[in-house]
Amino acid sequence: MNKYETVFILTPVLSDDQMKETVEKFKDVLTSNGGNIENEENWGLRKLAYPIENKNTGFYTLIEFEGEPTIVDKLETAFRRDEKVIRFLTFRLDKYAAEYAIKRRAVRKAKQEERAAQEAAEKEAAAAEPAVVEEAPKAEDAAPAAEA
Repeated sequence: MNKYETVFILTPVLSDDQMKETVEKFKDVLTSNGGNIENEENWGLRKLAYPIENKNTGFYTLIEFEGEPTIVDKLETAFRRDEKVIRFLTFRLDKYAAEYAIKRRAVRKAKQEERAAQEAAEKEAAAAEPAVVEEAPKAEDAAPAAEA
């Protein structure tokens, strides 16, 4: 079985739920045809390098998977049939690209864990500090009464 990577761009007019449903549909195409999904990354809404179908942005998604060569044809047929997909690219990873992808995933995971630990530490520090509540100045102290 070969390792593949596919990146596809979905139209920006989709809601988050519609985008997630579309990505799940393509993942189902892969798994139902004997593919094994190794990694999925949602890159979010990004600006396109040039307008495609009068659109300047799109939802980018990357999926790394392992499967037989025939699975690529089935996946690309599904991409072509879905009007939500404005561009796609699928290619086979050689051994060096596969090693790089593993390293990239490890670095990305380490950054996410570091960010989560930092946020947890900030929450703990905020909870440990006593809440300082300033009292509002009394009306008598705020402004002296004007003498008539």
